[in-house]
Amino acid sequence: MRKLLILALVGLAAQLVDGALGMAYGLTSSTLLLFAGVAPAAASASVHLAEIGTTLAAGVAHWRFGNVDWRVVGRIAVPGAVGAFAGATFLSSISTEAAAPWMAAILCTLGAYLLVRFSRPLRANRSAGPLRGRFLGPLGLVAGFVDATGGGGWGPVATPALLVSGRMEPRKVIGSVDTAEFVVAGAASAGFLIGLGTEGFLLPTVAALLVGGLIAAPIAAWLVRIVPAQLLGATIGGVIVLSNARTLIRAGELGGPFPSLVYVLLAAGWLVALVLSVRALRRTRRARALADAALAADAAGAVPATPARDTAATSVEPATGGADRSRQLAAAVEG
Repeated sequence: MRKLLILALVGLAAQLVDGALGMAYGLTSSTLLLFAGVAPAAASASVHLAEIGTTLAAGVAHWRFGNVDWRVVGRIAVPGAVGAFAGATFLSSISTEAAAPWMAAILCTLGAYLLVRFSRPLRANRSAGPLRGRFLGPLGLVAGFVDATGGGGWGPVATPALLVSGRMEPRKVIGSVDTAEFVVAGAASAGFLIGLGTEGFLLPTVAALLVGGLIAAPIAAWLVRIVPAQLLGATIGGVIVLSNARTLIRAGELGGPFPSLVYVLLAAGWLVALVLSVRALRRTRRARALADAALAADAAGAVPATPARDTAATSVEPATGGADRSRQLAAAVEG
């Protein structure tokens, strides 16, 4: 009972992170399960089976709020399912000793990617047109394979790539990726079922992760309004890197002062990423404040001094110019 309670807390923490960032449920839960001594294939299999329930709930919620672009879902989910199935069968075919460093290396790389991703602001480019299948297909294939072999990675690979493209609203990026993940999680679970059999799934672990994730879902919706995603992403990225670096150091049988030096360097990099994320967050907030101030000033100046009809008809022009100036101010601060 004590172990199941801990696992439920793992699922709760992972869903809180995923709900706030739109990614990292698999990364967080797999890292914590590996840290607790669960075999890599069993950890990934159990996490993906639990994700079938959590992603279904998330997908329905996103659909109801209009956060899903079904064209993107269709073009990324099928290649993602193929990649996830291939990754699951690959991970199932190698030994636990060989899988642990492989999985830790993937998780460590993705954790470092989170650090880089959330230490700087994203640029939008929505005038570039809709996303094409020749981009979405390979992205889904790679993200699905990494997700299954690393115990997580669908969100950290797919979500930033779509956000950086700037061709979708952030809410639709998160909603579409989360909805497509239901198909990916199902394909990965099928691959693990073929490769490991039913004994490869730790059903009590799956149930505990699922319960914790479902409890955390409404809390995550509140958390994303309180804790800045920029800080949370950098914090979780550092935890993932440090946790999996321990496995890699053990696998390399490195002794002497080398492990301590590695931990110091990683901790220093984590601190730098946190400082950069705080700076990026402040710049973004400053840009928004300047934009709001410019809009408010121009809106006040747009009120006609007399009730004459001709002045009222042209009063909207200063407000339009103010919107342009506010966008220029925001771009200058962010740049």
